Amino acid sequence: MARLAHKMLLPLVLPLFLAACSTNPVTGDRQMTGLMPPEKEAAIGAQQHPEMLKEFGGRYGDAKLQAYVDRLGQQLAAKTEIPGTRYTFTVLDSPIVNAFALPGGYVYVSRGLMALANSEAELAGVVGHEIGHVTARHSADRYGRGVLAQGGAVLAGIFLGQGAGQLAQQGAQAALASFSRGQELQADNLGIRYMTAAGYDPREMAGFLSSMGRHAQLEALLAGQPGKADQFSYLQTHPPTGDRAERATAAASLTPGATYLVRQDEYMQAIDGMIYGDSPDHGFVRGRVFAHTGLGIRFEVPQGFRLLNSDQAVIGVGPDGSQIVFSEAQAQGAYSAGDYITNVWAKGAPLGDLRTLSIDGLPAATAVTRLSGQNGPVHARLIAIAGNAGRYYRFLLTAPLEQASRLDGAFLSSTQGFRRLTATEKAGLKPYRLKVVQVKPGQKVADFVAGMPLKDYAEERFRVLNNIPPGTEPRPGVWVKTIIEG
Repeated sequence: MARLAHKMLLPLVLPLFLAACSTNPVTGDRQMTGLMPPEKEAAIGAQQHPEMLKEFGGRYGDAKLQAYVDRLGQQLAAKTEIPGTRYTFTVLDSPIVNAFALPGGYVYVSRGLMALANSEAELAGVVGHEIGHVTARHSADRYGRGVLAQGGAVLAGIFLGQGAGQLAQQGAQAALASFSRGQELQADNLGIRYMTAAGYDPREMAGFLSSMGRHAQLEALLAGQPGKADQFSYLQTHPPTGDRAERATAAASLTPGATYLVRQDEYMQAIDGMIYGDSPDHGFVRGRVFAHTGLGIRFEVPQGFRLLNSDQAVIGVGPDGSQIVFSEAQAQGAYSAGDYITNVWAKGAPLGDLRTLSIDGLPAATAVTRLSGQNGPVHARLIAIAGNAGRYYRFLLTAPLEQASRLDGAFLSSTQGFRRLTATEKAGLKPYRLKVVQVKPGQKVADFVAGMPLKDYAEERFRVLNNIPPGTEPRPGVWVKTIIEG
């Protein structure tokens, strides 16, 4: 969980350039391209690039993997209709399955997305799709209409408890999910065009789109919301992955007799050892426990709650619409935990049950109030605990009014379990990583699942990671991804 601060919308002033419609040479569409010349697109991308790194976990710290993705991206960019455009390709240190592009040729893929892909051709389809957004000027068109990449803006809902479950899965990416259905399908077709021109098998894009659909279903199960996979899919407002997969398959015309690249072995070796799930920089979720070695703290949520970690906060999704949101913020001049709740965090809100606490020997305070939820008023308990360097750890615990009396005691008792980590505990916390192995004759899914440290929906995770349909077994000789700790 990255340190949390109140953020403003990213400042971006776009001067308007009056111009008549012109034809985009890539798509043949009539666009108001004069509204933003290429040099302005490049300036916007350069301005937004460091902000996107902050919002999405930063660059993943593996120089070889970064170089691998850059080489692939540059090969695809060379096959576009505008090969002289400068592109910057970045692997983000985020477990969320995500990819996006900014004007000026800035293209991003998360390590979460790379963990889901199973070949270089699949990744080429994703990167080609994002390049398609750049060449079709979809991002430039959105910015030209004044739509900002306002990643930090979604954090405004944390205090009010609005959309917390979605925040944990989507982070700031929801602010980027504003392409139309037609633009997404157009980017799919351009991605297929570019990957085919670079020699990759275009049918692999359809396979990856199908994997994304199955991954969304798994995420919904893990969050305790089966049947709501659309809330967890890659860039939520995109067309359904099944529909896109069918269209991608239809668009993938092949030249008879031609040989196309898949490069599964090369890809698997490139991602071998890559972190899977939470990064040490953002803390670890282990069942109902969250622990952060950098902050040196841990806490456990009550039975029935499921923890979801994001760059901005840790969310506990509980029964009957209850939630726990854990974050960290500057004291902003508050002289005590009670003063912080009253005059900083919940300034102006009507508070009750304001009292001081001691949690693991640290000064703390708590209060209750009512907030406006999506389905009416909710009970909210606020707990602030003095942290390091003039900061406070914060728990916002919300529940429907009719559940408040039953859950409020569990809320308070769970925060009493907040404590500082011992040196031994810090040393024992290690990230999960991908380990790539070759399937031996006779090996089955159950054999790989048995050795994985993640036990909840372990078989479903393994099948989704390796695109192995239910009821089938991996073929001997192929490479598969398992999960280890270390």
